[in-house]
Amino acid sequence: MIVQVVIVRSIVKDSLTRYIVTPLMRASCSRGRNLLRHNCNKQERTEVISDNLSQPCYCIINGDCLNQKASCKAMRYRPLNIWQGNGASVVVRARESLVHGEGKQLIILIQIKENVRDIMRNPANVLNSLTEHSENLNYKFERLYRILFNEEMYYVAYQRIYAKPGNMTAGADGQTIDQMSLSRIEKLINSLKDESYQPQPSKRVYIPKKNGKTRPLGVPAFNDKLLQEVVRMILEAIYERQFEKTSHGFRPQRSCHTALSDVQKTFSGVKWFVEGDIKGFFDNISHEILIGILKKRIADERFIRLIRKFLNAGYIEDWNFHNSYSGTPQGGIISPILANIYLDKLDKFMKEYTEKFDKGKERKRTKQAVSLEGKRHRILKQLKLVEDENERSELIKQYKTYQQEGLLYSDGDEMDINYRRFKYVRYADDFLIGIIGSKQEAIIIKEDIKNFLHEKLALELSNEKTLITHAENAAKFLGYEISVQKSNDTKRNKYGVLRRVHNKRVQLTLGKDLYKRKLLEYRVLEIKLHNGKEYWKAKSRPKLSNNNDFEILDRYNKEIKGMYNYYCLANNCSSLSKFGYIMKYSMYKTFAQKYRTTMSQIRKKYTKNGHFSVRYYLKNGTAKDLTFYHGGFKKKNPMKIMDLDSLPKFTYYATNTNLIDRLKAEKCELCGAVDKLVMHHVRKLKNLQGKTSCEKQMMARKRKTIAICSKCNKKLSNNE
Repeated sequence: MIVQVVIVRSIVKDSLTRYIVTPLMRASCSRGRNLLRHNCNKQERTEVISDNLSQPCYCIINGDCLNQKASCKAMRYRPLNIWQGNGASVVVRARESLVHGEGKQLIILIQIKENVRDIMRNPANVLNSLTEHSENLNYKFERLYRILFNEEMYYVAYQRIYAKPGNMTAGADGQTIDQMSLSRIEKLINSLKDESYQPQPSKRVYIPKKNGKTRPLGVPAFNDKLLQEVVRMILEAIYERQFEKTSHGFRPQRSCHTALSDVQKTFSGVKWFVEGDIKGFFDNISHEILIGILKKRIADERFIRLIRKFLNAGYIEDWNFHNSYSGTPQGGIISPILANIYLDKLDKFMKEYTEKFDKGKERKRTKQAVSLEGKRHRILKQLKLVEDENERSELIKQYKTYQQEGLLYSDGDEMDINYRRFKYVRYADDFLIGIIGSKQEAIIIKEDIKNFLHEKLALELSNEKTLITHAENAAKFLGYEISVQKSNDTKRNKYGVLRRVHNKRVQLTLGKDLYKRKLLEYRVLEIKLHNGKEYWKAKSRPKLSNNNDFEILDRYNKEIKGMYNYYCLANNCSSLSKFGYIMKYSMYKTFAQKYRTTMSQIRKKYTKNGHFSVRYYLKNGTAKDLTFYHGGFKKKNPMKIMDLDSLPKFTYYATNTNLIDRLKAEKCELCGAVDKLVMHHVRKLKNLQGKTSCEKQMMARKRKTIAICSKCNKKLSNNE
């Protein structure tokens, strides 16, 4: 973004109070003016100016630092292109800073030709500016804390997170996203300005895990969530471009599928896997190490202190407060980005390790391959000289024999000690390493990683989950079983040359036990043993019998599609058809139990055009049919998910702040009164009964939010 300004007057003065600061300060900054009048310390005066002027912009014009009076006179009354800084500008200062003590500074009074303040405060512009600076790894970010005074950032954050159902769960302060208002944001910003803001301790709850155990989860206060989202956007803009491409967790345009695709693309031919898992990672992150990492790029102490406040907020369990001496906030929005910043050290260590470990351009050829190639070459020479057709046929037959024999052997020597490779992919605290080398080298690599984590990051590898596995066996990563296939199957390429098509390729599979556990988790499977053999039988789900037909069918469809969408990359993805079969007959039995009839009657009643379907009606009376999933379970090619070598640079765009526009309208959406509004939220539309006028309006508009005045809000609170 470029802002055009015109120089009106230029002056060289050591005292800024009389000429520049006083006329341009906001009316609320009388305290700042008084401080300047009675303070002669250069550094302190500069800090006062920076804190009280309306977001100063520091710039260089055409590479000139504006430290010469003559150059300034030449530019006077000429349009200048001034690159955006951290916000709107009414004062432009040369690159030489008063803090550094250069003496007299050139101050330029400018006339703004556009609505610069709105342009420069635009969240997309602010974040993109940070992103551009982040490409310079030596650049240190200063004035980040001032971005938190920009209410536009909170509008975008609110728009991004409002739809999450967890926002309707009260934190330790008893508040939720409900009753959101502009004054609530203003109050939060004011507490940041005087640094009186203190995050609430998260409320600890426990959620069940697949193994029957429970996982602790923190529920932060919504104000903390809102601020954390703003901080997360800032940190993402700074660090996203410095992260390695081997990292896939909690990043834009990346997921479990991109990690698995990377494995299949780059791990071909590996002989050993190292399955990595960091023990209690999120609970054991060292605060001091994390702050030290942040300080290498962030030179704003106030911003660092805010991060430290989040880390030390603690949690409440059974009405007792517990301090947090390590780890990131449980359930906090800021936790994933902080985890990636922390483990970026591991990613860069792995990158350096790869450069040191890799050896040789290609494998040494085997004696068998060299011998067979020589034989084929000699036959080709003979074919050019032989004219007898019988002899030529015999030679061609012999050539094909040698060609087929050559496909039985590897062209490169797999035991070549002068050739080795190191591959690495990470998702959150799980990582997978592929090694072309010996088992002894795999053991050494595991120990090196263990030592690095312990010494540099104060973390430990989980002995139970960090395993060394031969590539022909299945290594487990992100729910998939990963192995390297050995096969002599051949296929002619586009040039007509026979090649082994599957040899040394990575295979992604899902085990039978995986969807078996999922069926047992849904309580749709009954297993009977007969002569030591398992017999699977679908069973009904009595708890769903009280739901309507649409809800029952929709529930089964979502569970089937969710399973297929995640495991669609598996080579044996078609085995999910058994999962779909059990789910289908469980649905039949659930419907039969609900209507106290037989499955055959249910199928006869609901089958339409060969598919099980349920009719439902929209609000306008239009009839539609919801059919049971029948899309099949065809494998998708993970190689086509994304071009992992050239991910697009992450750019921020202006976000539609529809919720804020409705609050700014100051017109109650319920009664039409002109007043300061609050946003009323509900968790789910289907939970509304339509008994009150507010609920009727929300159901009619199909919105989980409604902007209401204080009078309507009071009535709503009293259930009137």
